Amino acid sequence: MKQFIQLQRGFSLIELMIVVVIIGIVASVAYPTYQGFISDGYRSRGQADLLALAAAMERHYTGDFTYEGAAQNGADTGSPSIFASYSPSSENTSNKRYDLTIVSADATSFQIKATPVSASMQSDDGALYFFSDGRKGWDENNNGILDSTEYCWVC
Repeated sequence: MKQFIQLQRGFSLIELMIVVVIIGIVASVAYPTYQGFISDGYRSRGQADLLALAAAMERHYTGDFTYEGAAQNGADTGSPSIFASYSPSSENTSNKRYDLTIVSADATSFQIKATPVSASMQSDDGALYFFSDGRKGWDENNNGILDSTEYCWVC
C-alpha cells in the first residue's frame, strides 16, 4: 500500500495574524514620524516665504529709505496688513499653510510674522517671526508670545 503525502499549501490563520500584528506595529511607529517630517517640511516652506518677504521689505527700504510704506499694501491706511495673496513658494494660494503679516514697520526696523492657517495641519505649530536685525523666532509652544528660548527656528 502506498501512502500519499499531502503537502500543505498556503498560510495558517495564526501566521496571517502574526503578519498583521507586525504590520500594525510598524505602521503605528512610522506614521507619526512621517507626519512630523511633513510638518517640518511645511514649516521650512513657511520660513522660506518669510525670508522672501523680508527680502521684499529690504528692496522697499532700498528704494524709499524706510520700511513704513511696505506695511500699507497700496492703501494709505498706515496700519500693518496681511498679504493674503503674497506667497512666493510654489503652492497654490488655496493650499497655503501660513499667512504672512507685517506686524510692525517704522523708518528703521520691521517685524514680520508667518501665522499658521487654521485649516492646515500646521494650525498647532506656532507662528514664525523675523526681525529686521536678523533675529528669528518660532513660538514652538504656541502660547502667543516668544519666550527667551524660542528665538530660533530650529529649537
